[in-house]
Amino acid sequence: MSWFRKKASEPPDPPSGGSAEGEPAESPPKRGFFGLFRQGLKRTSDLLRTDIRDLFTRRQGQLVDEWLDDLYAILIKTDMGAGPAKEIREHVRTEFRGRVVELEQLIDEVKAKFRSLLDQESTSIRLAETGPTVILVVGVNGSGKTTSIAKLAQYFRRQGKKVVLGAGDTFRAAAVEQLTIWAEREGAEIVTGPPQGDPASVAHRAVAAAVERGADICVIDTAGRLQTQANLMDQLRKIHRVIAKQIADAPHETLLVLDATAGQNGISQAAGFSDAANCTGIVLAKLDGTAKGGVIIPIRQRFRLPVKFVGVGEKSSDLAVFDPSAFVDGLFSGPSE
Repeated sequence: MSWFRKKASEPPDPPSGGSAEGEPAESPPKRGFFGLFRQGLKRTSDLLRTDIRDLFTRRQGQLVDEWLDDLYAILIKTDMGAGPAKEIREHVRTEFRGRVVELEQLIDEVKAKFRSLLDQESTSIRLAETGPTVILVVGVNGSGKTTSIAKLAQYFRRQGKKVVLGAGDTFRAAAVEQLTIWAEREGAEIVTGPPQGDPASVAHRAVAAAVERGADICVIDTAGRLQTQANLMDQLRKIHRVIAKQIADAPHETLLVLDATAGQNGISQAAGFSDAANCTGIVLAKLDGTAKGGVIIPIRQRFRLPVKFVGVGEKSSDLAVFDPSAFVDGLFSGPSE
């Protein structure tokens, strides 16, 4: 029995626009990086702007030690961790302590420090020089992994690229069904396997299908797992080996999907997966559902993994290529901006 499925000839209408096979989907209205991040970071920005403004009003712009301690507590609420919050507090102390300053002066200085903490060389996906680019996607159950893969499929389809998906989470039937529906909606092809089958076999056949059909991108799902499950981590290593036997430098990217609502717990997730799967980048999912957007800072500082994409909503078009400057602007965007 063949477990390869092509895109359905008459797929259901996608929620954010579909496309005929081989044709890029029509682009959604352009909101720009700032608009996307403002949308996804609304809860975090509401917390920061409101609390800092209230603090500023109470202290009447005079930066004394108690004020700085209150600022530190506000930053901690965003789940950025004690280290980065302390670093920002001390930076503000050095710049403004004992002075009367304007609110916007303070926010501009905090934003500048945020940008320096989030600085990274590149957010771009490493594309293969020849043949398909293979992207392995890993993460714990419930992290938003399957939806993130759908968003990646649409991202590449909008560039006119041919996409093959590999449904490697064979242990959860719902994951295969969900990914199949998304593949149909986004105009991608999908390779599935028998329930409880070998995920490495699905990965092997997905890469083979991508090569055979001249696809540009092959995105492979994996079973959601905890970083403490050694046998499942061994399975990830096996998938890596199987893929590399077909394409020497594949997978070209291994993206770790982290749930922004998990806050600091996301750091321990990144630790286990980064070691086991040789992760090359992070997709921060569900950013719109939390006021803990600051967690991106300790993740960047500890692992030095670049953040590649940020999920800022439920639609498949709600995926933003990470831009540190736009991200920080979104963190502090006011209601009228």
